[in-house]
Amino acid sequence: MSEPQPTGFSILNPFNHQPTPIPPVWLMRQAGRYLPEYRELRAKAGSFLDLCYSPEFATEVTLQPIRRFGFDAAILFSDILVVPHALGQHLEFVEGEGPRLDPLKSLDDIKALTPDKVEEKFRHVYEAVSSIRSALPEETALIGFCGAPWTVATYMVGGRGSVDQAVTRLFAYQNPQAFKQLIDLLVTTSVDYLLGQVKAGVNLLQIFDSWAGNLSDDEFLKWSIDPTRRIVREIKSQHPNLPIIGFPRGSGPGYETYLKATNVDGISCDTSLPLSYMRDHLSPLGTVQGNLDPLLLVTGGEALDRRVDEILETMSGKPFIFNLGHGIVPQTPPEHVARLVDRIRAAG
Repeated sequence: MSEPQPTGFSILNPFNHQPTPIPPVWLMRQAGRYLPEYRELRAKAGSFLDLCYSPEFATEVTLQPIRRFGFDAAILFSDILVVPHALGQHLEFVEGEGPRLDPLKSLDDIKALTPDKVEEKFRHVYEAVSSIRSALPEETALIGFCGAPWTVATYMVGGRGSVDQAVTRLFAYQNPQAFKQLIDLLVTTSVDYLLGQVKAGVNLLQIFDSWAGNLSDDEFLKWSIDPTRRIVREIKSQHPNLPIIGFPRGSGPGYETYLKATNVDGISCDTSLPLSYMRDHLSPLGTVQGNLDPLLLVTGGEALDRRVDEILETMSGKPFIFNLGHGIVPQTPPEHVARLVDRIRAAG
């Protein structure tokens, strides 16, 4: 089976070892609350989930930053918690607080999930992917994504976001077989979800393991690296040339182990990683993406310019995609994003 690979996508060049004097650029959460046009559409949509599941709304939100800034890639507008929602877990987004789920507290709760019904929810996402791909400029790639099993599981067990994922870590220690069953289910479901996105028209994938950094080294191997490796293996068995980017946020020196062990093609680096480490240890192993501090994008001005120039100089000649170390924050002025893109493009 061959994946869709229209020619001319600059974001694919780093994966193909092609020289990139001007690195391709996209930003995590480039579609979102910092844009007034997003806030206007969000008010019309009703709930956040309505926004995610409406192909019309999801297409429009995905296209908004492309129209404004001309990024080299769009990323599907959705949420990593679409997966537990599709599995039958109650999910709502509380204004000012974030996602709330009915927490899984036992093996019986895990067994009550409904993997046979996920396509009912996923088809709305696939329709959005097809719509977005048709509406995008021919030269702009479309990124699909999912949350890594560990990160998604932290919300499913904990019921909400957490600074340390203590509830889920404790559950995994005390109920390792039950937790493995949940992780296995998320691996299988995520593979199907990503394959559906590829069939609908995405050109590369990113796997977000936003809470990988709170795992001990042995648990990191068990719950972050191994499930991601399995997902990558299954995707590659059908689409061997499709680029996959991993994002094990906060895992420090574990980045190198992750990149080697999971067989991802590229790795997205968080703000804490030194540029010299990205250049010397990660770029010889794959494409590197990152890692501007999102708060510098809020700050703007000369401080932003200096760091952009430093990143560009350090990563010059390497397989590199310019991005943030995490997502754009809501208070970011759109004009600072425009300044960032202009400076990157002028560097060549």
